[in-house]
Amino acid sequence: MNESGEKSQENVKKAVKGFQVMEEECIWMKAGVVNFRLCDNAYDCYSCPFDKGMKKAMKPEAPSTEKQETSWVDHLKWNYADASRPCRHALTGRVTAPKVCTKNYECYHCAYDQMLDESDLLEPLQAPKLNQASGYRMAQDYYYHMGHCWARFEHSGRVMVGFDDFLVKVFGAPQSLGFPSLGAKLVQNKVGWSFERGEQKAAILSPVSGTVLAVNQRAKDHPEISEEDPYHEGWLMVVEPKMPKRDLKRLYFGNESIRWIEHESRKLLSILGPEYEGLAATGAEAIHDLYGQFPNLGWDRLAKTFLHTEKA
Repeated sequence: MNESGEKSQENVKKAVKGFQVMEEECIWMKAGVVNFRLCDNAYDCYSCPFDKGMKKAMKPEAPSTEKQETSWVDHLKWNYADASRPCRHALTGRVTAPKVCTKNYECYHCAYDQMLDESDLLEPLQAPKLNQASGYRMAQDYYYHMGHCWARFEHSGRVMVGFDDFLVKVFGAPQSLGFPSLGAKLVQNKVGWSFERGEQKAAILSPVSGTVLAVNQRAKDHPEISEEDPYHEGWLMVVEPKMPKRDLKRLYFGNESIRWIEHESRKLLSILGPEYEGLAATGAEAIHDLYGQFPNLGWDRLAKTFLHTEKA
């Protein structure tokens, strides 16, 4: 991994991991229409080229696919009794009650689909499992951006974002958060929002491109929770992603995110000086509120090095 934070191509092809239901199988695979296909679009069928191609191929007006169309319907009737076209949320396990799709899998104009998405925003979050990497907390099955924010892909296709533990340990608890307005458009790797501590301010790069649907009002009123519990209660925003498959290629995941944070830790220790570099090999706890303890390091220097931004 180089100093610029550019991501290696290793593990680029990875299926989206949902937070509540760790499912990977495409709905066409779950329905038995194709033998093997993993979802790589956060179960957002509307923007999925594979889904569009499959539905086009299944149209009865195409003579070459009439038999395939019959087989598809027969398969569903055999496996789902009276449900001729099960809702994709039943196929992926998001809901357990039988539900028939009446919209030809065009979820974008389905009231039931929208209702589920809205209920997701109101559901209390489940705390993720945490790992340690060089003394920093890392939430399992979260994606990480080079600007030290995380992204968690929901079953609805929406994305939750927040600060990672490295950021809040280096810069300390923010005293205010500068959220974008609802409906604002975010662009991956471009400044999306900011935070302040005293007279210092830092700009944050957005980990994904999309539209801001919700912000964490509690974090806005009590920004310190983004430092105390960054992966759970301290989440920042919910975003409707524009091109999730493209965004994934620029995010770290799994073992790759562990190696990245270890690289960032070594870079930080080298800035602190020789007397601290040995800590990387001892597994020592990361320094809490690094800037507060070593203000001579310079706020702007830390922001440029680890957030990849200049002054906000």
